[in-house]
Amino acid sequence: MTTLADQTTQSTAPLIVYVDVKSPYAFVALKPTLALERRLSVNFDWRPLTLDIPSYLGSARKDNRGRVVENRRSSSQWSAVKYAYHDARRYAQRQGLTLRGTQKIWDSSIANMGISWTVERQRAQLPDYLNAVYPPFWRRELNIEDISVVGGVLTSAGIDASGFEDYCAGDGRRKHDDLQRRLHPAGIYGVPTYVVTDCGTILFGREHLPYVEWLLRGAQGPAPDVAYTL
Repeated sequence: MTTLADQTTQSTAPLIVYVDVKSPYAFVALKPTLALERRLSVNFDWRPLTLDIPSYLGSARKDNRGRVVENRRSSSQWSAVKYAYHDARRYAQRQGLTLRGTQKIWDSSIANMGISWTVERQRAQLPDYLNAVYPPFWRRELNIEDISVVGGVLTSAGIDASGFEDYCAGDGRRKHDDLQRRLHPAGIYGVPTYVVTDCGTILFGREHLPYVEWLLRGAQGPAPDVAYTL
């Protein structure tokens, strides 16, 4: 019998990568993860995990001047959010990237379905899509809730977007929502999460990338410690 864990941790690829366009931690993990994929000359299995941030960090909204106009967060939740951005911004700057705090909690499901659309149709263009959607979103230049905008990003990355709107309203949405329901029961909660499919090891956070590479290369020699790689 196939279990929830089987469905979320099994793949023909050596590594499953769970990401969310609206996650700053997934953003700063993008470049080193793509670099690892190139070094190993393999395609990872990239999948969307659309975070339900209000369920654990509350919600808030700011105006264009940075003033909070809607607040459903405790002081401890605000502290956690501020630290998360401070931490992620530190590593974005080291990569020459701009990471601006978002003014609200975005519904990133359409942009995340763009990942699945690309994987299913033009896998070779996936790095182009990821690099076309992440940086402008984090510069506050991209409305990822507008399906026509995301379709334009796909097109700009050299991906045929014909039928993307129907996909998001039908088969793509069903696949996306079904996957989200399976993740937590399988022990996958955040992004980036890496699943080494040969051994079923689940690792949360890009600091595990040296260990992920060690596993994918056959676990030869002593295991590396956790580290932030650029």
